[in-house]
This record gives sequence, structure tokens and C-alpha cells, in this order.
Amino acid sequence: MTFQEYKDYFESIVNKPIEEQQAPYNDAMYIDYTKLNWARMNRWLKTGQLTEELTSAIKAIKEPQHWIIITEPWCGDAAHSVPFLHMAAELNDQITVTYELRDSEPFRINGYLTNNGKAIPKLIIRDKDENDIATWGPRPVDCQKLYNTLMAEKADFERVKTELQVWYNANKGKDVQEELVRILK
Repeated sequence: MTFQEYKDYFESIVNKPIEEQQAPYNDAMYIDYTKLNWARMNRWLKTGQLTEELTSAIKAIKEPQHWIIITEPWCGDAAHSVPFLHMAAELNDQITVTYELRDSEPFRINGYLTNNGKAIPKLIIRDKDENDIATWGPRPVDCQKLYNTLMAEKADFERVKTELQVWYNANKGKDVQEELVRILK
């Protein structure tokens, strides 16, 4: 799907009454978190700033690339990273982007596991012949370190989501962009 189709799908979940939702969005906790993610994603789309370094790296791409972004509306990490991936890809018409849902066919995530898990978002960058040239995700390295620490401490879900949210808000997409620059060079 395109980014617009992904946004339309996301918005339809946010606006649909819970009794009309399919799993997992028929759970009040999921729908509340998804609504927060909708607001977060749209905030970054409005206020997120691409760095000069990323802008230059994206504009320097001269050969066609196909970016596949595996995501889900319920994913808090995606709400903070996908907007920056989208804004970057928009800078160069050599980049085509396809959005796929982790929990729907073609289940591509099964070939791109992180520590044996289906962690998202996942960016797969392919060349014009559809060969993988890079992958990224599910979160920036320093954010992953924080997540790993919280998991080692057996932190509850509320603490995990709060601390990650604080990290993403303070970082403002800087690490996602720096890591994207590194994989593009």
C-alpha cells in the first residue's frame, strides 16, 4: 500500500466504533494506544525536521530503490519513526515505497526477524533488481538499548511505553535519521 493508503487505514481504525473493530482493535487498550499513535505520527509529519545530512544522502541516490516499510497502527515505535522515513523518501523520485502490515499477508516480517521476534517498524531497502541492500529497525540503537534495559529489569508495559515515549520526544527523530544516513552511504 502507499503511504496515503496506510494513513487512510490507520484513520479508519481511529474513527471506527470499538464494537465494529476487528482484533486487536476491539480491545479498548489497543484502540486507545492506536489513537495516541495517530496523534504522534501526525505531529511528526507536521513538525518533524529532516537533517541536512539526511536530505543530502537521499538526494544523492541516483539508482532506483524500493523501500518496504513493515508497520502497524498499534506500534508505538512506528508512530515515531515512519513519519521520518516517509518524509525522507519523498525527497527523491528514485525511491518508491510500499507499506505492508506486519500482521497481514504477505507476512514478509517472517524473513526479517529481530532477535527471533516480529519487531516493527522494519525498513527494507532494495535495489532496482529487488535485491536487499539494507535493513533498519525496529528502533534506533540507543532507544533499543533503553528497551533492552527495561526488559532486563522486567519493567511493566506502562513504564516501558512511557520511557520510550520520553526518549522519542527528546530525540526528535535525530537518531533515526543518523542511522538512515549510515546505511545509505
